Amino acid sequence: MEDRVAIELQDVQKVFETDSNRVEALAQISLRIHRGEFVSMIGPSGCGKTSLVRIVGDLETPTSGSVRVLGKVPEVARRDRLVGFVFQNPSLLAWRTVEENVRLPAEVFGDAEVLDRVAETIETVGLAGFEKAYPRELSGGMQSRVAIARVLTFRPSVLLMDEPFGALDEITREKMQIELLRIWQATGAAVVFITHSISEALMLSDRVVVMSERPGRIIQDLTVNFSRPRGDALRTDPEFVQMEAHLRDQLHG
Repeated sequence: MEDRVAIELQDVQKVFETDSNRVEALAQISLRIHRGEFVSMIGPSGCGKTSLVRIVGDLETPTSGSVRVLGKVPEVARRDRLVGFVFQNPSLLAWRTVEENVRLPAEVFGDAEVLDRVAETIETVGLAGFEKAYPRELSGGMQSRVAIARVLTFRPSVLLMDEPFGALDEITREKMQIELLRIWQATGAAVVFITHSISEALMLSDRVVVMSERPGRIIQDLTVNFSRPRGDALRTDPEFVQMEAHLRDQLHG
């Protein structure tokens, strides 16, 4: 089973300190996520969700505890391009086309093999035919797909997503959830997905991890057993509605 582990955290703590203040963001976080698993994290604002995924992605370091990504420390996993990060803001360059935005990281690294995958990845995210379009010509959902494609060109084994659909309207967001499931199943990556939407977490995930108020602790790790592929009809399933109410109670409790 060890070779199936994508992410493993043991007793992770994160403390932010200044000359006048000390804030404990995370306390005793232990979590294991397997290859190909989709795990969403929900919790109150300020509970440390973003800090946690930034630690996994080597954008921050834990104060204590251990982190392994595919058996490696986060710094090595990032250097080996095993981890991809998608933020809420797509951060596209306005003067570059879809294709040019997707190509950008590979151009920076000078990676010819990744550059050869750009067209395939654009097709995977459903943007074939829009290669020459500029960001201003795209909807919010299409811009999000460009950001996802830019990461997927490297074929990361772990994909960290910090509220990537948070700025979208509800209809577009629900469409992007279904699209993300299709993309994820095509890649086989392990996904850690931060969201404030309980419905979104249930729609997407194999597991939903619920965090407490700061300092963030895991208060529930809920398995979601709905069959795949999933569609919009699942949102009205009585079991889905019941689980949504249960998770809401956990957050408010």
